[in-house]
Amino acid sequence: MTKKRPTDKEVKALIFASKVCKHTKSNTIILAVDGQLLASGVGQTSRVDALKQALEKGRSFGFSYDNAVMASDAFFPFPDCVEIADKNGIKSVIQPGGSIKDEDSIKYCDDHQMSMVFTGFRHFKH
Repeated sequence: MTKKRPTDKEVKALIFASKVCKHTKSNTIILAVDGQLLASGVGQTSRVDALKQALEKGRSFGFSYDNAVMASDAFFPFPDCVEIADKNGIKSVIQPGGSIKDEDSIKYCDDHQMSMVFTGFRHFKH
């Protein structure tokens, strides 16, 4: 969806993170790198809260988010999550897409050299 395409390494991590998303409770954010789950924020009332939960959890174990990817079980209605991810070193995102405001998140990614991939599939699990 973005001008920048994910690297082959990022694609593998994005696919892994998306598969983990499928099996977690919505709203969920998964942070991963190289086939390793770094952190997850699950079951929150908002994706921003899920992302903050994941970031804090990973930091508590001393993980770095440089070169990590982010997966979401559903679309981003606002660009806030990609902005928070970017400011924490995450440069590639996978999500279903489908928000009437998708262009806002895509534009943020384009403006900040992030890649974003749409799957077209929601993993919304309650």
